[in-house]
Amino acid sequence: MAEPLLRVRDLRTYFYTENGVARAVDGISFEIGAGETVGLVGESGCGKSVTALSVLRLVRPPGRIEQGSELIFDGKNLATLDEREMRAIRGARVSMVFQEPMTALNPVFTVGDQIAEVVRVHNAGSKQDAWARAVQMLETVGIPSPEQRATEYPHQLSGGMRQRVVIAMALIMNPALVIADEPTTALDVTIQAQILELLRDLQQRFGTSILLITHDLGVVAETVSRVIVMYGGEIVEEAPVNHLFARAHHPYTEGLLNAMPRVGHERERLATIPGSVPPPTNWPAACRFHDRCPYAWERCATEHPPLYPIAKGHVSRCHLADEPKRRAEKHDPLVVARGAST
Repeated sequence: MAEPLLRVRDLRTYFYTENGVARAVDGISFEIGAGETVGLVGESGCGKSVTALSVLRLVRPPGRIEQGSELIFDGKNLATLDEREMRAIRGARVSMVFQEPMTALNPVFTVGDQIAEVVRVHNAGSKQDAWARAVQMLETVGIPSPEQRATEYPHQLSGGMRQRVVIAMALIMNPALVIADEPTTALDVTIQAQILELLRDLQQRFGTSILLITHDLGVVAETVSRVIVMYGGEIVEEAPVNHLFARAHHPYTEGLLNAMPRVGHERERLATIPGSVPPPTNWPAACRFHDRCPYAWERCATEHPPLYPIAKGHVSRCHLADEPKRRAEKHDPLVVARGAST
């Protein structure tokens, strides 16, 4: 098998605060292959964005990546590189599409200058060459009249165009990996669809790997090949996208899927997951989801579950893998009676 482009092993990113140590990302491991699109999902506060910032080494005090964490990219451990070496990788080999383009773009520089600056930082041509490449990239991401738009400022562009500019900045050096952190959250549904289609098209054209971070499972279903579900700073389920939607195993993933609106059921009340994520300064010692889980029993409150194998490429951090009858009993109490009578 080919070596993965990115291999994360036991990543721990902690924030040292007055209220204690916040274990925002607490020992996660995953891989991304060349040309693969992987979805990273979960509700706010689960550690998705901190994972992205950790890969790019953009975590700042009071946060830090703990010793023993491995971020192996192209054979190098990004966690141990010095800042000069990381600057050479950021934007050139690994880049990021941020959630809100108005905070990612500088309001006092034209969008052409900002895209061209990425080229100049990596010494990839003269000022004129960098500008020409910026204009060409604006055309590549579908912005009309790119020569004119390159001379405009972020506030002169629509939200969808600003997001395309951010994507152009992320892709202009043809990186091997793009991390897209909630790239469609601030956009209306029509523009969301256009941006997702653009990412798919650019990936096919350039062979870029994408880590798509989102809380929207609808976006995941349309875009990725494999899904990683995070909760409480750790991975609770990972599976190929079709397998996850058809046979989600972890109760948290099940809850996320049940909370999705369904076509033809517009009047139906959306399901919710009761309770809230516990604070990262005080994760439960056992299952971190047990106090919100409809299937929880005594073992869940005392024993931290490992990632159990469910099927090929599918793992779940839930003791139901070890005691599956409890799920059936929850859905059908007569199972117990039938079992006793046979």
